[in-house]
Amino acid sequence: MKITRLRLREVTGTFTSETEFWEERLQRPIDVYPEHRAEGAERRTPRHIADDRYELRSVFLEIETDEGVTGLAGPFALDVAWVIDQQFARLLVGEDPTATERLWDLMYRDAVHGRKGVAMMAISAIDCGLWDLRGKWLGVAVHRLLGGPVRTEIPAYASALGYSLEPEKVHAQAARFVAEGYTATKWFPRGAPTDGREGIRRNIELARTLREAIGPDNDFMLDAWMSWDTPYTVMMSEVLEPFRPRWLEEPTMPDMVEACAEARRRSRVPIATGEHEYTRWGIKHLLDAGAADVLQPDTYWAGGITEMVKIAAVASCYSIPVIPHGHSVPANVQLSAALPIPSVPLVEYLVKWNALHQHFFVEPVVPVNGMVRVPDVPGMGVELDPAKIERERDLGWATDSVAGSSALERPSGRGGR
Repeated sequence: MKITRLRLREVTGTFTSETEFWEERLQRPIDVYPEHRAEGAERRTPRHIADDRYELRSVFLEIETDEGVTGLAGPFALDVAWVIDQQFARLLVGEDPTATERLWDLMYRDAVHGRKGVAMMAISAIDCGLWDLRGKWLGVAVHRLLGGPVRTEIPAYASALGYSLEPEKVHAQAARFVAEGYTATKWFPRGAPTDGREGIRRNIELARTLREAIGPDNDFMLDAWMSWDTPYTVMMSEVLEPFRPRWLEEPTMPDMVEACAEARRRSRVPIATGEHEYTRWGIKHLLDAGAADVLQPDTYWAGGITEMVKIAAVASCYSIPVIPHGHSVPANVQLSAALPIPSVPLVEYLVKWNALHQHFFVEPVVPVNGMVRVPDVPGMGVELDPAKIERERDLGWATDSVAGSSALERPSGRGGR
């Protein structure tokens, strides 16, 4: 079996939401600048078109073969599609798609300037598509190819990105998560060092509200999204400790590994990080520095299924659990089902983001009563639903591209978290 084409499909459909979809945004590193701190919660995806209707565009990869078996990956951003088309398509056409170790190493060696960032995201997407293809070719789920199942159901935590931070709404939504069976929920405080005492007060109020809403026997976590620093993290850990957060997440910028390690040593609350780190080498740097109690690399960013297996193996040597960032629940669930429970204890379910990321699937992977049942069908367990696709186009930026599609302008930036 040989790869014949890497097809990039941009699909468009209608997404509905009875209320404003993005009620709030997370704190961002660029919010140290006042003009950016003043920006609201509106995001480019999905685009509001009328009343409760939104336009949603997503990009998917289909890896086609001469035996008619196709692997699916996505969704991902346009700039990732650009790198797949421009850098890796020619490298992979004609190769055996089941040789995932060989193909990962080929791409990694070819992308010497892409060990992190968009190029590694492209490698990750291709790798996930190859695992989907291999599973379909053999007629088994990816987790069985990886040695599973270790379990058939995995507990999920509800990640509340995009929900309002008004105390009454926080209380109601957090209580709703508990009623839906979740035993843990993660929220995104807006207070940062530049916000002074008022920001500290808002963070404390959020923690207090969450603890009151979920009760004493459930967990909540707070994600700073790279917007704090070491002194602020240590101080917040002291004032938040009475509310017993399960962890404080990503307090420093990704390259400030020693600062994160210092925060972890001094913090009274466990520290989670690694969402914006890449490959086993980047994760090992975090581990050697003692920067994390919990690791959160993203399967679609850090290197794909092939690399995440290695990351989990390295982390197990340090007795540090891996809870993959919730960008792609279908891939994360297949990976998690094949690894020991202490190594991967939870699945992150970004509630609003997964409504978007899985919109075009026939059967989205969704928690029921706080648990995700592991799909036991060939591949990753998801397929595109033609009924949800209102229009589409094949992407290709070079007139002589492997896919043979017409030239398009180069994408100018990424969308999404």
